[in-house]
Amino acid sequence: MTLEQLRIFAAVADALHFTRAAETLHLSQPAVSAAVAALEAEHGLRLFDRIGRRVELTAAGHLLRREARAILAKVEEAGTMLAELSGLSRGTLRLAASQTVGNHWLPPRLLRFAEAHPGIRIDLSIGNTEQVAEAVRDGSAELGIAEGAVSDPALVSEPIAGDRLRLVVGGRHPWAALGRVGVTDMAAGRWILRESGSGTRALFESALRAAGLDPGGLDVAMTLPGGGVIRAALLAGLGASVLSDLIVAEDLAAGRIVALEGLELPARPFHLVRHRDRYRSIAERAFVRLAVEAAPASS
Repeated sequence: MTLEQLRIFAAVADALHFTRAAETLHLSQPAVSAAVAALEAEHGLRLFDRIGRRVELTAAGHLLRREARAILAKVEEAGTMLAELSGLSRGTLRLAASQTVGNHWLPPRLLRFAEAHPGIRIDLSIGNTEQVAEAVRDGSAELGIAEGAVSDPALVSEPIAGDRLRLVVGGRHPWAALGRVGVTDMAAGRWILRESGSGTRALFESALRAAGLDPGGLDVAMTLPGGGVIRAALLAGLGASVLSDLIVAEDLAAGRIVALEGLELPARPFHLVRHRDRYRSIAERAFVRLAVEAAPASS
């Protein structure tokens, strides 16, 4: 088994498509197929089930994907340490961020970092808090920045200054003129919420329980995968939600969206997520210094 075979296998396992994996790797599709076939033949195991034009990982494939990711992460770690002999003149910083962080908090900080270190390439993936933790755990990201807290013995989660959640409706919603809603209103209202696994959803449900409401009893009309699309639904008058003040600040100022009292939603820290045992690169430490420790409190 070679590192090149593992690299090709991991790309196919991620894409679940030989042609797309070949394009990512800048290889021909026959070369990718041959590498996977050789790996399967060498160990007498099927790693993929071919179903028409699709492929799916077998049980053995799932196990190898996890190990391959760990091995490739260690190889990249070694390469990073060697590259750092030249300082911050070149290299890659792999980040994973949850939705609000990645779409609203992170962009100006990435710009500052890119201006300070133009030789460092940044690879960013965006998901929910659970997906950020998974990316750091399996080595596809060196640093995660999540809205929700992460509890995992393999990871270290460090709180930093974050945002504040707001109970919000569109300006045309019947609640907009009230200024405050009670538990009876919330229990009877229609809601547009993030998916389970998001930090925003978890904090909202915790606040509901503290107010004596069962989150499972809410009328959730829509479950949507990001704050931006929820904001658009609120502007259309479709329901109530809880969103970061980073997402709705301009709408609140213009009166297009209205924040309501009635649910205790404290300031929410974000969390830097790192693997407990992996090497911290110079690029990652420089990013934290510039983007977090040296950032103005209002940014």
